[in-house]
Amino acid sequence: MNARRVSVVVLLLGSSICALIGADQVQKSEIAFSPVIPRTWNDQAVASIELPLASTGVPPEHISGDYYYQMPVRPIYKSYPIYAPGKEPAGYFEQLKQREPEIVFDPATLKTEADWIKAGEFAFDAPIAYDSDPIALGLVTLSGVRNPAWYQKVGVRLTNDGVMPHARYVIRKKGTVEIGNLACAMCHTRVTADGSVIKGAQGNFPFDRALAFDARAASQPEQRLELERGFLQLLFGTPWLRADPLAQIAQTSLDALMSIYEAIPPGVLARHGSSPLYPVQVPDLIGIKDRRYLDRTGLVRHRDIGDLMRYGALNQDADVLSRYAGFRPVEVFSDGTLPDPATLGRYSDEQLYALASYIYSLTPPPNPNRSNALAARGQRVFEREGCAGCHTPPLYTNNKLTPVAGFKSPADHAAKNDILNVSVGTDPNLALRTRRGTGYYKVPSLKGVWYRGPFEHNGSVAMLEDWFDPRRLRDDYVPTGFKGYGMPSRAVKGHEFGLRLSDEDKRALIAFLKTL
Repeated sequence: MNARRVSVVVLLLGSSICALIGADQVQKSEIAFSPVIPRTWNDQAVASIELPLASTGVPPEHISGDYYYQMPVRPIYKSYPIYAPGKEPAGYFEQLKQREPEIVFDPATLKTEADWIKAGEFAFDAPIAYDSDPIALGLVTLSGVRNPAWYQKVGVRLTNDGVMPHARYVIRKKGTVEIGNLACAMCHTRVTADGSVIKGAQGNFPFDRALAFDARAASQPEQRLELERGFLQLLFGTPWLRADPLAQIAQTSLDALMSIYEAIPPGVLARHGSSPLYPVQVPDLIGIKDRRYLDRTGLVRHRDIGDLMRYGALNQDADVLSRYAGFRPVEVFSDGTLPDPATLGRYSDEQLYALASYIYSLTPPPNPNRSNALAARGQRVFEREGCAGCHTPPLYTNNKLTPVAGFKSPADHAAKNDILNVSVGTDPNLALRTRRGTGYYKVPSLKGVWYRGPFEHNGSVAMLEDWFDPRRLRDDYVPTGFKGYGMPSRAVKGHEFGLRLSDEDKRALIAFLKTL
């Protein structure tokens, strides 16, 4: 997956640690392991990691490795659960104030592969910003998490024991309890309807609504509005486009601007590089090791663990330092030059390797949907209708990119990328009018659809049943997921496969998909 800091503002990306059982557990827990850790900011690898943007014809221009490695490494402190009001154990918060700071990531202590994976979970949970930062706009704050109205208004789901798992308390100084924000876990933790937690899944923290809650409570609304306008450019700006997509909202009132954010539902996010007008479905990280492209637009090539490390570095720290057609987002709040790298922060290569190893280790939760006669019929429908051409078993994706409507794939792209040169006709704005826009959407995997949602690249529909409803093609359709501010109805066009099936075949197909 907003991230609010003066020098650099970023948003990430995007089940507990994988259970290791039997002989595999013994192997990873007891056998010495000395990983070969790639250099994250390898200039050559960074230069080739991203596809060209549809709007410029070239990839973003990133900072040099020399600059990147001058950024200091953030220590990873021990963090603690945040309980909702009325759920906190007696004396818990006062006990936190008495705790000493504790650094939990030390590569010298990691002896086995299991050690590295567990350390990666610490990195997954580690914040890159705090509510005590000089400008903490839109972050989860101490006053918020201890206020019942915050939970009610924002609509945060809690675990069965009353924990809000998307942010955590952190002790960096004894006596001071802070809220750590913008960890990978903030966007990639899902609380299910029964109160269980799936780490690494398509998260459902209502990030944009939390931002709006914070803004509406501002003591100086006019000053806050000016800052929000600056952040619009830093996070989403595309000033090189002839018709700037942000122009229509940049001059609105604070109330109207926050209403745009409030219209974005959980599971969808106006992450940096996208847009409040064209938000993006939060990705599921479970199974990502088998995906060749990252981002819904396939912006980042995923060739090995080093690329996942670079993706983490870009999304958490560095892509607002990049140039897009001469525009460097971070300069919105600077004097037109790059900030002093000493004022910024980054992960170490060891932290990123551990983080990527943890993400690779993630497995889906137990699937309650068992194969039965109805699902078996649905599998036959899946095969008969040719769904496997794009959603190829066993990954249920062909790992290819499809051009969006209005984009003609350049002749040389096919030699460099895995492209299925057929458009399915879904809304093209994210792929054409944002900093993540490549002109393509990647073919998504159907694995795990039973615990995910909302669906489509911008989360327009809440359930699979909605996706196979032919009424979604009509202009008077009311999307069950993301609609957009001021849009009482709109069509959810494209991907018409399956819409003409009989009701019985649709029911069977959905039953099969939920077993994947």
